[in-house]
Amino acid sequence: MSRGRRRLLVHGVVQGVGFRPFVYRLATELGLGGTVCNRGDAGVEIVVEGPDVRLVEFVEALRGRAPQLARVERIDAEALDPIGETAFAIAPSREVEGAGGALPPDTAICSECVDDVRGSGRYAGYWATSCTDCGPRFTVIEGLPYDRPLTSMREFPLCPACAAEYTDPLNRRYHAQTTACPVCGPRLAFDDEESDALERGAAALLAGKVVAMKGLGGTHLACQARDAAAAMRLRQRLGRSGQPFAVMAREQDVESLAAPDPEEWALLRRPERPIVAVRCRAGVLPAGIAPGLDSVGLLLPYSGLQILLLDRVKGPIVLTSANLPGRPMWTENAEIREKSRGIADHVLAHDRRIVARCDDSVVRRAGGRTVFIRRSRGYTPERFPIDLGAEPLLALGPETGVTFALYSDRAITLSQHIGSVDNLETFEFLRQAIDHLVRLAGVGAIRRIACDLHPQFMTSHLARALAGEAGGEVIPVQHHAAHVAAVMAEHRLDEAVGVVLDGYGYGADGAPWGGEIFVARDRQMTRVGSLRPVPLPGGDLATRHPLRAAAGYLAAAGVIGERLRARLVARGLDAVVVDTVVQQIARGVNAPETTSAGRFLDAVAAWLGVCRERTYEGEPAMRLEAAARGGRAIEVPVSVHERESRLEVDLVTPFAALVELEANGATVADLAATAQMLLARGTADAAIRIAQQHRIHTVGLSGGVAVNDAIASEFRRRIEAAGLDMKTNEGVPCGDGGVSFGQAVFAGRDMRLTA
Repeated sequence: MSRGRRRLLVHGVVQGVGFRPFVYRLATELGLGGTVCNRGDAGVEIVVEGPDVRLVEFVEALRGRAPQLARVERIDAEALDPIGETAFAIAPSREVEGAGGALPPDTAICSECVDDVRGSGRYAGYWATSCTDCGPRFTVIEGLPYDRPLTSMREFPLCPACAAEYTDPLNRRYHAQTTACPVCGPRLAFDDEESDALERGAAALLAGKVVAMKGLGGTHLACQARDAAAAMRLRQRLGRSGQPFAVMAREQDVESLAAPDPEEWALLRRPERPIVAVRCRAGVLPAGIAPGLDSVGLLLPYSGLQILLLDRVKGPIVLTSANLPGRPMWTENAEIREKSRGIADHVLAHDRRIVARCDDSVVRRAGGRTVFIRRSRGYTPERFPIDLGAEPLLALGPETGVTFALYSDRAITLSQHIGSVDNLETFEFLRQAIDHLVRLAGVGAIRRIACDLHPQFMTSHLARALAGEAGGEVIPVQHHAAHVAAVMAEHRLDEAVGVVLDGYGYGADGAPWGGEIFVARDRQMTRVGSLRPVPLPGGDLATRHPLRAAAGYLAAAGVIGERLRARLVARGLDAVVVDTVVQQIARGVNAPETTSAGRFLDAVAAWLGVCRERTYEGEPAMRLEAAARGGRAIEVPVSVHERESRLEVDLVTPFAALVELEANGATVADLAATAQMLLARGTADAAIRIAQQHRIHTVGLSGGVAVNDAIASEFRRRIEAAGLDMKTNEGVPCGDGGVSFGQAVFAGRDMRLTA
């Protein structure tokens, strides 16, 4: 039997996921000799020798039988001369100069560790239990290769029992870098006292208190979810008048709170443990948990601390990010103590440093697909393989809902959720997160920086500063063009009709865009359609007070002057404000014309009394979606016509019709459902016409509005009924969190936009 020897370089998520012990067991099972080791580029190097038929079987098994958390992107193979090696061993890790690569994300505690935590062995009751199949990764890594000395766990030397498991290749804690036990691991403290910390934390929650809890990537604020008074106190102390709270529950309690379908159950149980937006049961949770909504963000516990705490509380808890509105989560113990004063009654914290701040991920089902509202813990820093050339590239996203994207080594890494960088604290978080990921990726000077087309965004200023430091270039990318590029790259499309239903984006003509249709092919993107523009009196002020957007729609429909003034006053808008709004529209001063799909939904929500003041991003549209549940869409015509060589979807005339229907007694539910249907139907019909004209088979849907289930579902139904294929963002967020990914693709492929 012929014999061979190979050097294999395995690339992907293969460090910190039990890959080396898997290789050891596989090689031993097949009777092969050689070694396996981690490399500093986040890859794994295998030298393996044996019968050729066994080598083929070995390589196939590396892909087909890899550990659950591993992801093999590619295997580079080199033939070597056999030397007669028959024993297999795990070799020490190797550093590689200037190396970087795929990094493992944090993962929920596995079932075996849950059994250990709830059992009677030496891990019983220990809150930080983990193994190679679970636990923190990205949030503790300081350098590569992924070994304990290059993580924040280096501050906790292993005791003899943990060291024995750590060095045993047949143990599931072999080289589990975050392994620890009550003897040698991080410690938990309640109000700075270690004694009975977990029991005292649970007792505080049961007593109706608010507890700041330090977790994997930051701190949460917690209280009992069924305690209306505690939830309201938390809301008032935080200054979050309407933003929904997430709720963490044990599996056995979920059905009492909501009715997840099989797909939603699968999402809840995924090892990434995202928050999943699901329909909640009426009257089960206090109205203050998710004001004005009929859904709740549910998640299952993903750490030993959360498992043990819920076992004691025996009921669901509110679990919301511990930060002041618009600011980053707290991560350092002194910061937690200081900033939680007046908000939390108690602090439950541990002494393991958080290296990388990382908020919870949020997903939902929309249009028959799973879409991200926020992509962060559990998914960051997974890579998206794509070839944009040899030169690295950094894309900084817009200004709200920011993530950044780093392209290197033929892949894009999307950062954790950063937030809105219109304040110094979050801006500094962005800078630190960029430095951290660039260092881990082993990337040198980055000379190509992509950013939003808006020249005054903080991210645009940062792009110019970074490019100046590196002697590089800034590549501005129009916001909605980036959305389309993201959809196309995700689904490997060479051409598409791209529909972006969004709130705001700085247009190529300087106007506020937000409901756009593009034709994309041959690295060229052309804006071929949009919603009909309407005035937006007060500009950005109209996003916070959406009756202003309604005024713009009425004015575009011909309701002006005294008629407009009377209608706005009747809707409850202050008379002085009404005078200003009417004058802004009449004079065209501070009333830019916008094509925004989000502002259409805002206008309807405000007119129907569903939401007249926005207190968080997307609130009017989210409340409108909840109000539409159970409503039946009324047949209202929506026209698509050509204007200046572009198609225009006219929602102005339908808006006026909705106003009249409401005056004649139509229900809020029916009118809300009608508005969503009009937006979906009008834009889908326009996209179909354009696809047929240009002989393009695929329509891509993106933008913040694409997470609306009713709109995405109706849009998909019409596109597919026309015999076309429809794609939407699934791996990256549809909203602003996916823009940096699209910017990197647009810039890396040297795409061009024609407005």
